[in-house]
Amino acid sequence: MTISYSKKVATSNFSCFLKLLLRWRGSIYKLLWKDFAAFAALFYSLSFLYRFVLTESWRRVFESISVYCQEFNSLIPVAFVLGFYVSLVVNRWWEQFKAIPYPSRMAMFVSALLTGNDERGRLMRRTIMRYLCLSYVITMSSISPGVKKRFPTFEHITEAGFMLPNEQKVIEGMTTTYNKYFVPLVWAASLVSRARKEGRIKDDFAVKTLIDEINEFRGKCGTLFSFDWVTIPLVYTQVVTLAVYMFFLSCLMGRQFLENGRYGDMYFPFFTFLQFFFYMGWLKVAETLLNPFGEDDDDFDINGLIDKNLQISYLVVDGMHEEHPELIKDQYWDSLEFELPYTEAAQRFQKDEHIGSAANIE
Repeated sequence: MTISYSKKVATSNFSCFLKLLLRWRGSIYKLLWKDFAAFAALFYSLSFLYRFVLTESWRRVFESISVYCQEFNSLIPVAFVLGFYVSLVVNRWWEQFKAIPYPSRMAMFVSALLTGNDERGRLMRRTIMRYLCLSYVITMSSISPGVKKRFPTFEHITEAGFMLPNEQKVIEGMTTTYNKYFVPLVWAASLVSRARKEGRIKDDFAVKTLIDEINEFRGKCGTLFSFDWVTIPLVYTQVVTLAVYMFFLSCLMGRQFLENGRYGDMYFPFFTFLQFFFYMGWLKVAETLLNPFGEDDDDFDINGLIDKNLQISYLVVDGMHEEHPELIKDQYWDSLEFELPYTEAAQRFQKDEHIGSAANIE
């Protein structure tokens, strides 16, 4: 589930971001500590080997290798390659979030345009929304491991109430090797057409509105499926990974403190560890965001959305259909000039409206 910290940074202050550094869940420390521990262990193992194990002649060989690695590891363009890759991954991550379909808009259209308070009208509205949620579940179970573990087969989807046994037989009996996420949407479109024939939808424009919304929902499901199908080219991911790991492998030798070295004999490579933390952390960010439908701390909570979508859909098309509060005159009915109240805590936010920087120039 995505870790939200919006409340913590709502108002900027001296320690606004510093407080975030103390969090563990979803943090860079949780992602990086194993890699950092391995790097530090290897670094100090080589340092111990150089200081206490090697003979004098082998120390000179060790020092030559160390100087060679230090001089030439700057040729690896790790900052450029990694920065561009992370930018690409973050943009792709945001596009995937924007592509997630929500059936609530369709639910409002169905509630407003598909009329009838009898059992059949209610059944049509609920079934159309259930079909949209079913399509969503089939799509997500194809691309999200967490959803797949929850709904590994069509039987589990039927048991959860997204699909009926007769519908399961129909969808399982279709002779196609392709993903069947679109099938419930075809059923939903057919129900819209039937409702029009029965006079439950008043005009063809309303039918077009509903069909367009179904097609938009299908398009977003297809977009998510395409994101899962076509990823960032493997060769690019390999180049970035090799660049980062080879850079720090060379640092294991190149950043050792030598007896006659430029910086003297020191024991703690502070800036090397800092560089590892930043560059390897950058790579871990890309690794986490590359597929936001997995099980990392910051991945999207798709199972939560599945629960929310079905409940909201039924609430809108069934519990709230043609229902609204009684129409009563509002408190400003007899006046066009009024001031909205502010609480004492919000008084400092009450300001004069901006009417233009040149408005009062004479």
